[in-house]
Amino acid sequence: MTAFSTERLIGELTVTLDLDVLIGAHPDRDGPPGTPEAVLGALAAHRVTGAAVASLRAALFDMASGNDEVLALAAERPEVVPVGAVDLRDPIGAAAEIDRLAALSVRAVRLFPDEQNVEAGFPSVRHVAERAAGHGLVLLTGGDVRRFWRPLGGLGATVVFLDTHFYHLGDFLVAAADEPGFHTSTRLLNSPDALETVAARLGADRLVFGSRTPHTETTVPLLRLATGGLDPAGVAAVAGGNARRLLRLDPGAAS
Repeated sequence: MTAFSTERLIGELTVTLDLDVLIGAHPDRDGPPGTPEAVLGALAAHRVTGAAVASLRAALFDMASGNDEVLALAAERPEVVPVGAVDLRDPIGAAAEIDRLAALSVRAVRLFPDEQNVEAGFPSVRHVAERAAGHGLVLLTGGDVRRFWRPLGGLGATVVFLDTHFYHLGDFLVAAADEPGFHTSTRLLNSPDALETVAARLGADRLVFGSRTPHTETTVPLLRLATGGLDPAGVAAVAGGNARRLLRLDPGAAS
């Protein structure tokens, strides 16, 4: 597909908040350096005007310094919403970091179980999730939804599963039917009817746009949203309205 035809298909779609943006690099993978300038520039080129940003440094090396980097970036760039990252390999430290982030008015915490080699049954997952839920923070989590729904359920928490694959969509739908706080990113829901199925079964308010810029291709979820079967109100909700509501970014928005 040519650049011209891709731009034509995406049209004038604007994403007001991408909930899956990373700065930094994976030390063991080839890929982009993930500098803030490059990441935010790539988003702007795709008409993504807001980014919920987490730090790979916080996830993989040092929670406090990585999170402070994101907080400093948000203070400089109004399009950035800071997301705290915690290390599930250090549940005691992660809980303390969540307390610190909540005191700094951070509204979301991101979990990286795959990158940290943490399994859903590890006690740390539930411990950290309970601490975040206790502060009213939104949980953004990677990992297989078929396993990670269980430790994150029953908390009354708002959870966004960032890695829901369309092969596993049925499992998400079953789990989310009993968990009104469960939401899913659109990043891997690229089958012909995945977004529409979630909207029909649960409501379009359970979908949030996520691209994982710069570590995956930003265009793919944009194309799926722009060319799918959601009505204009549903597209606008998925393209940022839902995420902004969950993070209480708009005055008067309900959580």
